[in-house]
Amino acid sequence: MARTSTIARKRASAAWRACLLALLILPVHLFAAVPGVAAPEPDVATTLRQQGLTGATWALVEPQHVRIGAAGLKDARTGTPLRAEDRVLVGSIAKTMLATGVLRLVSQGRLRLDQPVTELLPGIAFDNPWAATDPVRLRHLLDQSAGLDDARFSQVFSRKPTPDTPLAQAFAREDSRLRVRSRPGTRMSYSNSSYTLLGMVVEAAVGQRYEAYLDRELLQTLGMRDSSFAYTDQHRDPRLAMGHFDDGSTHPIVPIYLRPAGQFSTTAADMARFARFLMSDGRVGGAPFIDPTLLRGMGRPTGTEGANAGLGVGYALGLFARDRHGVFGHCHGGSTIGYRAMLCVFPQQQRAFFHTTNTDSETADAGALDRTLIQALDLPAPTLAAKRRSALSLPAWEGYYVPAPNRFASFAWLDTTLGFVRLRREGDGLRLLPFQGQPTALTPVGGALFRAEDRTQASHALLTAADGAQVLTTGTQSYQRIALWKLLALWASLAAGGLGLLWLMLGGSLRAALRRLRRRDPVFAPWLATLALLLPLPFLYRQSFLQLGDLTFGSGLLTAVACALPAALLFGLWRYLRLRPAGIVAALDAVAMLALLQWTLVLAAWGLWPLRLWA
Repeated sequence: MARTSTIARKRASAAWRACLLALLILPVHLFAAVPGVAAPEPDVATTLRQQGLTGATWALVEPQHVRIGAAGLKDARTGTPLRAEDRVLVGSIAKTMLATGVLRLVSQGRLRLDQPVTELLPGIAFDNPWAATDPVRLRHLLDQSAGLDDARFSQVFSRKPTPDTPLAQAFAREDSRLRVRSRPGTRMSYSNSSYTLLGMVVEAAVGQRYEAYLDRELLQTLGMRDSSFAYTDQHRDPRLAMGHFDDGSTHPIVPIYLRPAGQFSTTAADMARFARFLMSDGRVGGAPFIDPTLLRGMGRPTGTEGANAGLGVGYALGLFARDRHGVFGHCHGGSTIGYRAMLCVFPQQQRAFFHTTNTDSETADAGALDRTLIQALDLPAPTLAAKRRSALSLPAWEGYYVPAPNRFASFAWLDTTLGFVRLRREGDGLRLLPFQGQPTALTPVGGALFRAEDRTQASHALLTAADGAQVLTTGTQSYQRIALWKLLALWASLAAGGLGLLWLMLGGSLRAALRRLRRRDPVFAPWLATLALLLPLPFLYRQSFLQLGDLTFGSGLLTAVACALPAALLFGLWRYLRLRPAGIVAALDAVAMLALLQWTLVLAAWGLWPLRLWA
């Protein structure tokens, strides 16, 4: 313990010296001088130890000074300490950076927020039922309200892309018409595809790769000389910290198809510069750079159903309006292989924080570092939205709601069947009962707005959509009411199919072990087909997770055995009808075959069967 404490003090001292050096070289047009002694440092090292994280760099921006620092390790294999000046990856915070670059082009008159995307990208086709009145516009991409799918497996988990793969390759499929699942501009649905299209928009507007243009015209102007949109990895840049997973294993960064949505390297000092600019009047060195109206609009949603209902939370122009940990700010988080990051600005208080951890952890408390830095900023506690009587007849809104749209189109069946929530009246408020998650009490705060118990402002709204559907929205996710009988049908289908699969696979295996299963039995072929579903698992397990979206032997075999299953079930049923075997076991075999067959047909109707991870 004593040695650990000594090392921690040495690291803190080194980080503080790096902070002082960085403050001396920061551009004067973005930072003020440091008056006196800064406040005590946030205890980031303790948070890292408590959460099992490898390392972190961070920045705190306050009206008169900036503090940056680092804690933990740059690479767990070597034990190298992480320094504040080391470069890090920030995942989806790249969206905020890209959005700022787009707003620069809008400020110059080279793009328009209301411009239809098809005018800018004639090679992209949308399957948009509302195209006649509501085409997908540039603003919708920036606001994550275009109604597009987030991403496909093949766009995210693939070893095929290179740093120079054209962005259009992400959408190069025969069925590449991008389906619009909600009226553009009405509902927020987070989409990496939308921001990849924005990268293509920038390239169409400037006639060169977006990375080179934004590095020169945006980052250099803002003084972010240690940042880049260009691809880099730990082999190319020794200053780049290594990424880690929960078990301490490391993984270098790899190229991705959707790079405008998540490819960006930076330092804590550069992100502090950027945060200061976001809270400015849009000028750099006294000259206009971005229209201040556009800059103020980042993180202030407008036009969506939630915003029109009075919700302040949502997404706009590259930032979330976020109500967490007792404060309300404009934020964006990010994750990529081995990294997680968060940027939050509080323009009214002229304060901000940034942090990135070089651990992509599924078990750590994702908000622990946020709370540590928020406490160090000493932000004033906001006034809680007061309880007020709802204008709605609450019993009329009780029922079941499903994501509309859900984030990943290919998982629509799963999110509808198991991702539903239930609304139930409780006194003069409501209780939200997610099937997966903890119940939440919703207190009425006037009109159709409600506040969750861990929020400071209205967090949910009830509204009637243009098509008459009842909608529950959080500003970042909308749920549409569904008739209970439809859910019951989906649940019954799932239960019957699952039981049928177990009967055929386990029951058939037991009978085979007892030598009571013969080749002429109707259930023999279906039993083999269910066992065949296990064949791809060793191959999928042995391949890299980055190949899940590629056509490999494992993924190809999975598709083949999935296609064979319905055929085997039909064959077994045909054999049953032809042979008419007697006995309760034979009858149960037939019922199991029917049950599993209907489930595969339901999954096929939802586009989830056969399992084609590479499609």
